[in-house]
Amino acid sequence: MNQYAVLKQGLKVLFPVAFIVIFFNQPLHGQEKKDTCSNYSAIKRAITFNALLQVRYMASLTHNVDVTGKHFDPAVTKGVTNTFSLRRARFMVKAAVNDRFSTNFMFNFAEFSGNTANKVVENAFVKYSANKHFNIQAGQFRPFFGIEDLIPAELVRTLDYSNQYSLFAANGWQGFQLGVSVFGNISGDDKKFVKYYAGIYNGNNRNQPSDNDNTKNVYGRLETTLSEHFTLGANAASGSFGAGTGFAWGGDVTGKIDLCENKKWELLLTAEGKSGTNFNLFNAATTLKPQLSNCKMWGIYVFPLVRYNYNNARLRALEFSSRYEYLNENSILGDNPYQVITPNVSFVFADDMYATLQVGSNIEVFKHNVPLTTCYSQSLMYLQLQLRF
Repeated sequence: MNQYAVLKQGLKVLFPVAFIVIFFNQPLHGQEKKDTCSNYSAIKRAITFNALLQVRYMASLTHNVDVTGKHFDPAVTKGVTNTFSLRRARFMVKAAVNDRFSTNFMFNFAEFSGNTANKVVENAFVKYSANKHFNIQAGQFRPFFGIEDLIPAELVRTLDYSNQYSLFAANGWQGFQLGVSVFGNISGDDKKFVKYYAGIYNGNNRNQPSDNDNTKNVYGRLETTLSEHFTLGANAASGSFGAGTGFAWGGDVTGKIDLCENKKWELLLTAEGKSGTNFNLFNAATTLKPQLSNCKMWGIYVFPLVRYNYNNARLRALEFSSRYEYLNENSILGDNPYQVITPNVSFVFADDMYATLQVGSNIEVFKHNVPLTTCYSQSLMYLQLQLRF
């Protein structure tokens, strides 16, 4: 891509940013006239530390399938069918320089147990907050492209994020990326609002020394409340992964319903669908390269969760959920979609999921089983403990 095309992509993001800055400049300017402080160097300066420890035990429930979901031939190898593992050991530092500038670092020390290349550092960005309408951050972070990017990274309410999230992250659409993002509240308050998110980033995943091509990923998201407890979101993006320009889009809805007047029982609902270019599918083809436009993936999931607020001194709540997911990694050229069902029970021992024990199962059903691969129908059970502090 030539420099003019790169400039054109950048302008797609800069023009909306400029409009927002100009639109809200008058209120900001008016506020500055009333300020009497002569030095904002250390106003509201603070630093906070947070951490997440996530340990689990997993056991395969399918004959000749290991804990990674890969089918194996017992005559050739003896697969590992049960294991203890340290999934996440995250340490987060959030520091406010003053009332507008802040920074965020997040490390996952669990990655030291394996190949640490491009993995340990997750968040590393600076943020400027003018007001609730305009915020800008630069560095490495998760672009706001769907519900799971908006949920705090240290909050995992089931076994893991959706398979859809992992697939789109592996193709540069989600996950931790290097770039710049702007976001804010166009109108309304915390209960009823219209929010925007937009940004530009490399699109070749985290901790890379530079982009792998001259094309940048550009994305946008709009989010609005349908009612006080229901939110609707829509996403669109274009970008590359070293293989030409592709596109992605999606929509989602979140909601909460009180099932009784005393709010002991609540129903939390999350549903999301996305479609996009599968760059890895294109890059993996060594002969008879397909057209990039034919390398498509799409998926949808529904995640209902019923919460009982027990409010005991030691047991705060019980959560019962079962996420259903349908995913097709090669929707045009291939014909092997799969479904995932993840029933889960969570015992919440401290408010806000600060101490949670989870037990459940992960069931994957492929349309066609492919022996000696992970494209093989299987199920596993897990016991997982999460501590946030």
